[in-house]
Amino acid sequence: MFGPGVPAILSLVPDTFTFAWLVAILFAASWLLDSRGLAAGRSLAAGTWALFGLFWLTTVPYFAFEHQSYVESILALVGVPACVYAGYLLYNGRASLFTLTRAIAIMLLIYLPFETIPAFSVAGFAVPEPRRILIEAVATQTGFLIDLLGYAPERVASYEGYDAAYAWTLADGHTVTIHVVLACTGLGSMAIFGGLVAAVKAPLSRKLRALAVSIPLIYVLNIFRTTFISVVAGNQYMQWQTDLVLAMFGATDPYRVSFLISDRIMSQLLAVVALIGITFLAVRELPELAVILEDVLYLLTGDEHDLTESLDLPREPTNR
Repeated sequence: MFGPGVPAILSLVPDTFTFAWLVAILFAASWLLDSRGLAAGRSLAAGTWALFGLFWLTTVPYFAFEHQSYVESILALVGVPACVYAGYLLYNGRASLFTLTRAIAIMLLIYLPFETIPAFSVAGFAVPEPRRILIEAVATQTGFLIDLLGYAPERVASYEGYDAAYAWTLADGHTVTIHVVLACTGLGSMAIFGGLVAAVKAPLSRKLRALAVSIPLIYVLNIFRTTFISVVAGNQYMQWQTDLVLAMFGATDPYRVSFLISDRIMSQLLAVVALIGITFLAVRELPELAVILEDVLYLLTGDEHDLTESLDLPREPTNR
């Protein structure tokens, strides 16, 4: 499961999704204990933050070597000490971190069913996996935009067996197949905002406004992203510095260069910028989110920040 040179301790942890479910359940349990005024909630939350750090450590080999993503590898590495530090601060009295703890629990509970719930039958009717429904919907909308741009790749089965891939035939006869997978749906980003909004205490009307400016925007931008990647990679429009790019990502297939540049470099960096912008829009509608953002900034910088003042937000009463 893990390549040579990876610490042996990683072989002792559960598989990724089991581990993620464990973290979600323990965070939720700590939330429940704390809401009842039990000190055990703080201890459980602090310990689970350390586990969450170990979880991110276990994902580094996947992001670095299999997924070939510098951005996600770096974020996972940063997440390891940040999570451990969050647990330390929470245990030693930074109670505001319980809001972020609730948010993480909700994010995981939104995201994990799409990764782990299989197809099933109800009254004799087959119900596909939630992931399949979402992936094929995104693939259909991506295909609609591709058609509008005047391209006509063949829609084929993805490696997961879904109707969610596009085969592009090049002038030299080579076929480049672009697969739509769960990571292409924007679900992860939508789960983040869903968790953040659900975790804070605020009037429902303002929570709905924050979701209204974040979730649809994420979804639409993501469709543009999948279309951009498919068109660029399918037509080999970014065959730039081929040898250098292949060396950077440890790849050998020259037909992947346009994909690596358009997805692993350009789209992922632009996604970070887009999420920052969307966060700004959401916090304007829901100022209570500032307390979570301030905690995240403190974890990353070690300095206190007053985002309410910096962003000129209305000062709404907030509770832990």
